[in-house]
Amino acid sequence: MNYAKAGWPACLLLTLCMSAQSAPVDWNYPPSARGEVVDDYHGAAVADPYRWLEDLDSAETQAWVVAQNAFSARLLTAMPERAQVRQRLTELWNYERRGLPDREAGRYFQARNDGLQNQSPLYVMDEWDGPARVLIDPNTLAEDGTVALALSAPSPDGRWLAYGLARGGSDWRELRLRAVDTGVDAPDLVQWAKFTGISWTHDSAGFFYSRYPEPPAGDSRVFARLEHRQLCYHRVGTGQAEDVLVLAMPEHPQRSFNGSVAPDGRHLVISITQPGRPGNSVWIRDLGDALNPVLDGPTVPLIEQFEHRYFFIGNVGRTFYFRSDAGAPRGQIVAFDADTPGAAPRVVIPETADILDGVRISAGRFVVTYMRDVVHRLAVFDLDGRPAGEIPLPGPGVVTGVAGKFKDPELFIGYASFLAPGSILRHHLDRGETETVWATRLDLELDRYEARQVFYPTKDGTRVPMFLVHRKDLPRDGSAPTWLYGYGGFNVVMRPQFSVPPLVWIERGGVYAVANLRGGGEYGKDWHLAGVRENKQNVFDDFIAAAEWLVAEGYTVPRRLVLDGRSNGGLLVGAVLNQRPDLAAAGLPAVGVMDMLRYHRFTIGASWASDYGTAETPEGFDYLRAYSPLHTVKRGARYPAILVTTGDHDDRVHPAHSYKYTAALQAAAHPASGPILIHVEPNAGHGGSSGTTPVTKTIEEWALRMGFGAHHTGWGR
Repeated sequence: MNYAKAGWPACLLLTLCMSAQSAPVDWNYPPSARGEVVDDYHGAAVADPYRWLEDLDSAETQAWVVAQNAFSARLLTAMPERAQVRQRLTELWNYERRGLPDREAGRYFQARNDGLQNQSPLYVMDEWDGPARVLIDPNTLAEDGTVALALSAPSPDGRWLAYGLARGGSDWRELRLRAVDTGVDAPDLVQWAKFTGISWTHDSAGFFYSRYPEPPAGDSRVFARLEHRQLCYHRVGTGQAEDVLVLAMPEHPQRSFNGSVAPDGRHLVISITQPGRPGNSVWIRDLGDALNPVLDGPTVPLIEQFEHRYFFIGNVGRTFYFRSDAGAPRGQIVAFDADTPGAAPRVVIPETADILDGVRISAGRFVVTYMRDVVHRLAVFDLDGRPAGEIPLPGPGVVTGVAGKFKDPELFIGYASFLAPGSILRHHLDRGETETVWATRLDLELDRYEARQVFYPTKDGTRVPMFLVHRKDLPRDGSAPTWLYGYGGFNVVMRPQFSVPPLVWIERGGVYAVANLRGGGEYGKDWHLAGVRENKQNVFDDFIAAAEWLVAEGYTVPRRLVLDGRSNGGLLVGAVLNQRPDLAAAGLPAVGVMDMLRYHRFTIGASWASDYGTAETPEGFDYLRAYSPLHTVKRGARYPAILVTTGDHDDRVHPAHSYKYTAALQAAAHPASGPILIHVEPNAGHGGSSGTTPVTKTIEEWALRMGFGAHHTGWGR
C-alpha cells in the first residue's frame, strides 16, 4: 500500500519506516512537568522530579495519561502489523479450553471456555461422565468482561460454592456464596479480601479467609500500602460483621498470613511471612472435632523462623508433612511431630539431583513433581518415603497442575509444552492406570515447528538454559525477527508451557525465545539467590548474554530483536534497555517495577524486599540505585523503540512506576531514538499471572505489543 498517496500524516509515515530511519526526529512528546522533589538517602540527594505522577487521582496525572495515550494511539494505529496480529490472535484463540476438575462430595467442578469468551464459566457435573451445567458465568456480570471469577472452593458436602470476584483487574476480592443445587446466591458478602484462599471447615458451616481492615468512608485503598492483615472465619448465612477474627498481628503490621484446614479437618495450618525475609513460619490451631470445630483454641508455633520455606502438604494425626528448602536447596520432604515442639524435623524424601517442584498427598501416597532442566516428571512415594513408581507423561513438557483429594486415588493432571496445547490426564493411584480425558485441539499444523532447549554462557561463565521455538526450516542467516522473553525473580520458573501469542510470531518466520535467568527457581534455591538483592545484576547479565548468543549463533541481529518482560520482567527490560540501548530494536516493559527506591511504599511492594532489599539501608540503596530503571536512564542515549504498558487499576505494581519511567525516558533520550510510548489500559489491572484479564483485552494487549515489536523488526516482511 502507498501510505503517502492514501493521505497518511507525515509523522505516521516516519513511524512506518522507523527500522530504516536514522535521522533525528522531533517526536514532540506530551509535556511532563518536572517537580523539585529531592530525597535524602543516607546522605545522598536523589531528585524525583516526577513524584507528582504517583497521585493517580489528581487532575494533572489524569491529563498526562490522556495526552500520552492519545499520542501513542496516533502512532500505534498507523502500524499495519497491529491489525494483522489482532486478526491472527483472534483466529487462533478461538479454541475450547478446560481447567483441571475439582472433585468434592462426588461432584466435579470445572472451568471451561468455548474459545473467545472473555471469562471462563464454571461448570458442575454430578458424575464425571454426566452432563455439565453452568454454575457461574462471569461473562454475565460485566459487558466488557472485566468481572472475573478469581477463586472458588466447594464446601465439603458439595452444597455450597464459595467464590471470589475480581473487578477491573484489581487484586481485591469480593467473596460470595452460591447454592450448587439451585445456582442462587446467598446474601453473604465478604469484602476487603486480598491474596487469599478459601478453606472450609469440614462441617461445611463456614470458611477461613484473609483480609485487610475496611478503610474509613471515602478513603480509597486500591493502591494503599497493605498493613494489618487479618485471618477470619465466615459462617454461612451471616453478615461479615459477625465474622470471627482468628488471627491478627498488630505488633507486626506488615506480616502476611493465610490459613488452610488440614486434610483431617481438625487442624488449621497458618503460614506467616515477614517482608524482607526469605522464609516463613508455621503455626497450627487445634479445631477439635472436625465436624464440630472450635475456633477459639490456642494457636501454637510449629515452625518458628523466617529463613527457609515450608509448604504444607498434609498431615496424618499429629505428623505434619512439608516441602522445604531448609538444608536442601533443591527441595526435600520433611515431617514434624506436633507433640514435640522444637524437635528437628524428620527427612522423609531427601534432596535429589532434580528440583522438587511440587508435591501433594493422595490416597496415602506422595505424588511428587520433579524438574530437571525445566522439564517435569511425576514420581510416587509411600508416606515412609519408599519409591512407588512414576506416572507417565505424554512427552517432554510441564505438569500444569495436579488435582485430587487427600484420601482419593483419583488424580487429574494437567500437561502441556510449547507445541502441545493443554491436555488433562486421569490417573488412578490404586490401579496405576493413566488415561487422557481431554486434549485441546488447535487449528494449526504444529508439526511444522520445533521447540528445543539450548544452553549459553553468561558473563561470569554460568551455564544458562534457554528455550527456542521456531519453524523447522528456519534459516540461520540472522534474518529471523526474534522475541526474547525473561523474568528472573522470586523463585519463579519460566516453563515450556503452551501459549497462543508465540504461535503468531513463529508462523511468520520468527523465533520465540525464553531465557531461564538466575533469580528464578529453575535450579533451586541457589539459582534463585544468585539473582536477588546485591546479585540482581546477574539477572540482567544473563538476559544480555541471551540476546548476544542469539546474534552470535546466527538466529537474528539487533535490529530484528525484541526484548519483552512483565512485572519483575518489566524491571528486567527497563534495566537492560538502560544498560544496553544498542542491544535490540524494540523493548516492551510491561507493568514493570521501575522505581526501586520507593517500590516498597506501594500496595504489596514491601513483601518483595526478600528479593530486592530496600533503600532503607545504605547497602540496599547503593545496589538498587545502580540498576533502578527510573534512576539509570541515560541522558543523550540512543534508545530503541520502547512501548511501556500498564493498567490504570494495577494495584499490584503501582502504575506510577511506568508513568515516571516513561516521563524520564522521553525527556532524556537522544532525538535519533525510536519512539518512546506508553499505553495505559483503562479498567485493567496487573494482567498476566493474575488470571483475571478478559480474552478481548488480552488479545488487544498482545496485538498492541506484538504489533509494535513486529513493526520495528520487519516481522512478516
